[in-house]
Amino acid sequence: MKTILLVPTGEGVGLTSACLGLVYALECQGVKAGFVKPFSQEVKAEADRTTALYRHISKSDTVEPISFAKMTQQLNAGETDELLEEAVSLHRQVAKQHDIIIVEGLVPTARDSFASNLNASLAQALDAKVIFISNADINHPDQTAEKLETQLRNFGGASSSRNAGVLFMRTRGLPADSAQIPVTIDPNLRLIHDTQKFAANLQKSHAYIGSAQLPIIGLVPFSDTLSVPRVSDLATHIQAAWINQGKAQHRRVLHSSLIASNIEHELHKFIAGELIISASDRIDVLLASSLASSNGIPLAGLVLTEHHEPNALVLDFCQTAIKNGLPILHTTLSTFETAQQLSNLSNEIPVDDTERADQVTRFVSSHIDPDWLIQLLNGDYQPRLSPSAFRHELVQKSIAAKKRIVLPEGDEPRTIQAAAICQSRGIAQCILLAKPEAVIEVAKARNIELPFDLEIIDPDLIRENYVAQMVELRKGKINELQAREQLQDTVVLGTMMLALDQVDGLVSGAVHTTANTVRPAFQLIKTAPDYSLVSSVFFMLLPDEVYVYGDCAINPDPDAEQLAEIAIQSADSAKAFGIDPRIAMISYSTGTSGAGTEVEKVAKATEIAKLRRPDLLIDGPLQYDAASVESVGKSKAPDSKVAGRANVFIFPDLNTGNTTYKAVQRSANVVSVGPMLQGLNKPVNDLSRGALVDDIVFTIALTAIQAEQQVEAKMHKAS
Repeated sequence: MKTILLVPTGEGVGLTSACLGLVYALECQGVKAGFVKPFSQEVKAEADRTTALYRHISKSDTVEPISFAKMTQQLNAGETDELLEEAVSLHRQVAKQHDIIIVEGLVPTARDSFASNLNASLAQALDAKVIFISNADINHPDQTAEKLETQLRNFGGASSSRNAGVLFMRTRGLPADSAQIPVTIDPNLRLIHDTQKFAANLQKSHAYIGSAQLPIIGLVPFSDTLSVPRVSDLATHIQAAWINQGKAQHRRVLHSSLIASNIEHELHKFIAGELIISASDRIDVLLASSLASSNGIPLAGLVLTEHHEPNALVLDFCQTAIKNGLPILHTTLSTFETAQQLSNLSNEIPVDDTERADQVTRFVSSHIDPDWLIQLLNGDYQPRLSPSAFRHELVQKSIAAKKRIVLPEGDEPRTIQAAAICQSRGIAQCILLAKPEAVIEVAKARNIELPFDLEIIDPDLIRENYVAQMVELRKGKINELQAREQLQDTVVLGTMMLALDQVDGLVSGAVHTTANTVRPAFQLIKTAPDYSLVSSVFFMLLPDEVYVYGDCAINPDPDAEQLAEIAIQSADSAKAFGIDPRIAMISYSTGTSGAGTEVEKVAKATEIAKLRRPDLLIDGPLQYDAASVESVGKSKAPDSKVAGRANVFIFPDLNTGNTTYKAVQRSANVVSVGPMLQGLNKPVNDLSRGALVDDIVFTIALTAIQAEQQVEAKMHKAS
């Protein structure tokens, strides 16, 4: 799935026109593009303009954007992550039916100063390539470049791999013949020579604009005929009432003229497309407008200002003009105020101006470089799963799984709150092992609303049911007395419920140690048939992408065979959560540059993993920077398909893995989800004792998905 985010450099650059034009240009290439506008900037609760026009142009449906009120409320509450997850959800709804999605970004305004930062976060969340939309002035290349550079800084500068190009809209200063290009979809009218010349001028101060680094994908001229409003668009803007609406829906305002002096000196202004503005007591102007209209001159319209409307007798003299459709408005504003208000009228296409939308769409499309489009569609695209997308997918998959998850630490406050959230959102059916009165007391103290269907089981009432079965499971190792004693621990009790298929997964560790959580699983659940060990992974939610780190919690010093198995387990876990794995076997040296037993172990583990799973992209030994930084990877391992692009990192031992994950987590302020255990017959997951409520919610979701994956794997084997 390719996603293109269109980011404007400011107001009035023709963002809507650019979105519609790009959608149509892709359609001309045989690609049905979807469209999403995640955030509305309309203060009034009304239909979003671009969304409505897209529906008209493409005859396709799309989602409604998040309202301005909701967006600003969440931003002010510090809920940017939740806002981005909702944007991802809208994107995914549209993505189901399309191969490429065009996303409209926010317009940076004096009011919405957050727009540029939110656009940058949106690009990361959707893993989108970015096209910058800017107006341009051929005669002032420096000003054009500076506006563009200001926006580029928000996206990592000119060298960022996200940059797909720049589309110059409403370009002024073109030669007269270029500026009068007819409204057509003929691609032969593209301004190839003008684009090359403009690029050369831009590159005198900004070498990257127009280069392969940031190609100019189109130079769209300013068009008088396409940038003008209808007379019907003016009424609200100047607080006017209709004397005669006439053909106001079809007459367009090419120019406007104030009539202030004697009428004989103003008659040259009465031409086609002219909006005449005059005080309402100037009966001579009304009559001159009427006469011009009767003589076949299609004036745009007449705006009468101040005082009161002309009386009925005067209007009777204008009946021919009125029958010919001359639009006439009256406003109580002064003539000067009216002219000033009209000068501030937006160039954007109104929702109901579908005629103009059709023409603009085709006009913009005809100026987009088709070679660039083909390169975009056929180019090598390495998808990355963003943190927002990961969290969204996590929740959606767990909701679909509908699994029962037992929480042995049932009276722990964070666990209770997480269980309430999961239950209410449908993430999982949670079972708290605790005294019901203790849970209710904590919920009241913390103001947690307990869903009616949240299960709370008193361990004392069920413990005896598991004694005999536990003795049977651990035959020869414990007796009834020992089983009864061990079942006092709710983690053991919850693990027995899992072993007997009464629940689908277990999450613990908010107050217990890792050993406390994992030991009963080893004893009662055991490893899956395909594996010889249990390992763990963390999902590291970096700003641009989600990385998988393994093993950072379980195996102190795995040998080569075990390390290979950890790599395979981690790759399968990555796949289960929507990450296309590119696995780097981490060491202190890359390739054959170093020697020693530790490097040899990693090299051998890489060979074993490749032999066991030739379908996976695995490489090693790789240093961390060679695995994660593209420039370093190309330098140190130029032939590697993993170097510089890895997203699954397998560490040689627990010391390295645990240290690295904590260093990245704390130094870069990165959210880490896990550890998630892998290799067990049934899913058991451990929490950090410092886990936040959100961490517990995501771990419950992970566990539910693991349970569903195991069911699917068993069904696949059976078939």
